[in-house]
Order: sequence, then C-alpha cells, then structure tokens
Amino acid sequence: MIELGLSATLEAVVGEADTALAFGSGDVPVLATPRLVALLEAAAVAAVAGALPLGATSVGTNITMNHVAATAVGRLVTGRAEVVDVTDRMIVFGLEARDGEAIIARGRHVRVVVDRERFLSRATPPDTTSGADSSDTASSD
Repeated sequence: MIELGLSATLEAVVGEADTALAFGSGDVPVLATPRLVALLEAAAVAAVAGALPLGATSVGTNITMNHVAATAVGRLVTGRAEVVDVTDRMIVFGLEARDGEAIIARGRHVRVVVDRERFLSRATPPDTTSGADSSDTASSD
C-alpha cells in the first residue's frame, strides 16, 4: 500500500555527460534540466518500489519542475521525492533537488500504478516496415 510520506533520496555527481551541452538542451556545461528530471523521477520510483503490489509498476504521467539554479560539473546533487497524495492508482510526489544546502529545483510528479504485463502488452512496437529512423533530427534554415 502506498502511504503518504514515503520518500527516497538519490545522489549524483554532475559529470560532463550530465550537462546541457551533452544533452543538447543548452549550450553551457552545467547540469542539464532533463538529467535533473531523470534523477527526481528515479527518486520517485525508488520511494514506492517496495510498496507496490506484486506484478505492478508505476509509470510517470506528468512532471512539473522549476529549475532555479545552475550546478557545475563535479558538484554533488541530491534529489528527493516524497509521496504527498494518493488517489486510487494515482500517486503525487513533491520533488526537491539540492546542490549542497542550496535548493536548485522544486516540483511535482504524478505516477500511476499499472499492471506491468498488461502495460507492456499495450506498448506500441517499433515500426520496422517503413525504414524510418526514430532518432531525433533537427534542421535549421
């Protein structure tokens, strides 16, 4: 059973591969927002991992976050997710990330509890008939 207050904290040292420059989400060598989102989402997953029913998993459906401060390569970032609301299969998490004592982000994340097998059976398989490449491409005129 998912209870209010369940939480998890994860840490990561910012490396070159974690930067906005490496992610393509910016042109500066500081912690990328997508990398920070991934850390906080992983904390949410960890917070409820031991409380889910057998055969169930949780999937993210929404995340909102204010990333308010830059974090340099080499710094330790701590991400924390705490269950703040539970309604039926929906779990809402409060999120917070810190660089040392400084808050660098706050937000909210929603996950839904699903049956793992049923969820996977409904996932859309890749289109292998068109020869289309599914990788992201960008062009500029």
